[in-house]
Amino acid sequence: MKVLGMGNALVDVLAIIESDKTLEVLQLPKGSMQLIDEIRLQVVSEEINKLNKSIVSGGSASNTIAGLASLGIGTGFIGRIGSDSYGQHYKSDLEKYNIKSHLTEVDEASGVATTFISKNGERTFGTYLGAAALLNAEELNSEDFKSYKYFYIEGYLVQSHDLIRKAILLAKEAGAKVILDLASYNIVEENRDFLLNIIPQHVDIVFANEEEAKSLFNTTPEKAVSLLAANTEIAIVKTGEKGSWIQKGNEKVFVEANKVDCVDTTGAGDLYAAGFIYGLIHDCTLSVSGQIGTLLAGHVIEAIGAKITDDKWDGIRERIKGFM
Repeated sequence: MKVLGMGNALVDVLAIIESDKTLEVLQLPKGSMQLIDEIRLQVVSEEINKLNKSIVSGGSASNTIAGLASLGIGTGFIGRIGSDSYGQHYKSDLEKYNIKSHLTEVDEASGVATTFISKNGERTFGTYLGAAALLNAEELNSEDFKSYKYFYIEGYLVQSHDLIRKAILLAKEAGAKVILDLASYNIVEENRDFLLNIIPQHVDIVFANEEEAKSLFNTTPEKAVSLLAANTEIAIVKTGEKGSWIQKGNEKVFVEANKVDCVDTTGAGDLYAAGFIYGLIHDCTLSVSGQIGTLLAGHVIEAIGAKITDDKWDGIRERIKGFM
């Protein structure tokens, strides 16, 4: 049961900020993902270069796929990179995780997600898409979708409506179930009508967090998960440090979050999705799948960056065995 992901192939440049005034100066709303151009990238880069920063390969869907690969699931990834050092770093990371590359390499600057981490762990992105933005519907290849059981789309791509429609069509033709993560509340706000159209028609499993669900339905997480579940096979609405609502048909469960020391919430939703999908692949209950997702999310927020460090995975696999 292999999983194919499609998303923005971005390199994350991350740093902790002393005060949220930095975000105000850069005009980046706290907790949001803002697309920026080359001019704003220079300004944002100058600011983050003053801080103690780290550089890792990222992108929402890629983080999820890397988590699944680390748990032994066969995976692949569709995206675009530039022919620069960031692009080579990204490609090497896919190889490291044994993820089958469906990357297109172009003569453009690679995408960079500049990530400012507030003292409470919340992250704010200034994202320059670069080469990643060149991913388009005409260049999708039906061969890339074959042999995958699940197709996972990150919500940051939702702004490209033609791309999403074509990708879903190819996934369905290949017999794959479609999973959509809504990714960011401002993306949901800007594409609400489109989402309300494609989710009931084409999406089998949907992930949202509390803010994204509110942007979509303007109601509580518990009610939102039911609204989503009425139009999909499985719906998940995460509520941060409280836990997550999960519903399939009339079965609804709430899985409490684990108490951990939060350093950086980057990747929490991505790794939650990886754990949940892993449970789904192994025919776990909704509750157990949610617990596996919660376990992975708890681990990734204990350190800076959107990936769980290699030394943690053996212990995580042992914990998962206990759930199953």
